[in-house]
Amino acid sequence: MRGINMDWNDLRFFLAVARTSSLTKTAAKLNVSQSTVSRRISALESSLQTCLFLHHQTGYFLTDAGQEVLRYAEEVEGKVITLEKKISGRDLTPAGTVRLATAVTLANHLIIPALPRFQARYPGITLELITGVNTVSVVRNDADIALRLVRPEQNSLKIRRAGVVTSAVYGAEAYLRAHPAPADNPTAGRSFITWDRSFSHLPAARWLNERFPDRTSTLALTSLVTQIGAVKAGLGLAVLPCFIAAQNHDLVEVIPTQQVFAEELWLVSHTDLVASSRIRVVADFLMEIIAEAHLA
Repeated sequence: MRGINMDWNDLRFFLAVARTSSLTKTAAKLNVSQSTVSRRISALESSLQTCLFLHHQTGYFLTDAGQEVLRYAEEVEGKVITLEKKISGRDLTPAGTVRLATAVTLANHLIIPALPRFQARYPGITLELITGVNTVSVVRNDADIALRLVRPEQNSLKIRRAGVVTSAVYGAEAYLRAHPAPADNPTAGRSFITWDRSFSHLPAARWLNERFPDRTSTLALTSLVTQIGAVKAGLGLAVLPCFIAAQNHDLVEVIPTQQVFAEELWLVSHTDLVASSRIRVVADFLMEIIAEAHLA
C-alpha cells in the first residue's frame, strides 16, 4: 500500500460497519450522522482504490478486499487497545527510575527521613539520590529533577519555587548556660564554629564575615553535619538552617532568622519530562515534605 494516503481514523468506521452491516446502526453506535459514516467509508475506499462493501437491501457486506482489510484493521485495533491499557496502567501506578539531585543537607535532613513513606506509596519507582549539585546538570540530563537553593537560568528548564530555607544562629543549651551573655548582645563572650575558608562563598560564611568580621572562631569545618555535631558538643555558636535545628531539641536560637538570612528553594526539571507520571509524583512528594517541614 505504498503511496496510499490513508486516514487511520477511517478504520474505526470501517470496523463498525463490518460488524453491524448497517450505516444506521454504526451512526448510532458512534454518535454521528449516517452521512458521516458513509463519507468515511467512501474516503477509505478512495484511498485504497477498491470497493470494501457491497450494499444490499439487507445491509452492507464485505467484499474479498474488505475481508482482507478487516484482518489488518482488527490487528491495528488490538494493538491500540493494548497500548491504551499499558499507558493507562503506567499513569495509575508510576514506575521506573528517577534521578533526583540535591544538596547533602536537604538529602540527609529532609528527603531521606521521608523515603520510607514514599517507597510504600510508590513501590515501582527507584529513586537515585545524587548529592553535590555543583557538578550535576538537569540540562545535560545528569538528573531528571533537582531540588536546589540556587535558581537556574536556563530557559529549557521548568522551574518552580518550592519554599524558603531560613537560617539562624544556634548554640547548645549547656554551652549557653556556661557562657551567659546579655540579651542585647547575645554573642558576647561566645565563640563561633565557622566554615573553612575554602567555603567562604557559602551564604552562612558570607553572613558571618560581614556581620562579625572580628569574631572568635574555635573551629573551622567543611560540612554542615560536623558543624551541627560541634554545636551539640558545646564548642560554640553556628549559623544553621532552622528546619535542621528544630530536629535537635538541645539547640537554642541565639540570633533569630529575621536578623540572619533566608534562601529560596527551587524545584527544577527538564521541560521534556513534565508529563512523566513518575517525575510528577516525585515532585509532588517533595512539595509535600517541604510543606511539612514548614519551608513552604
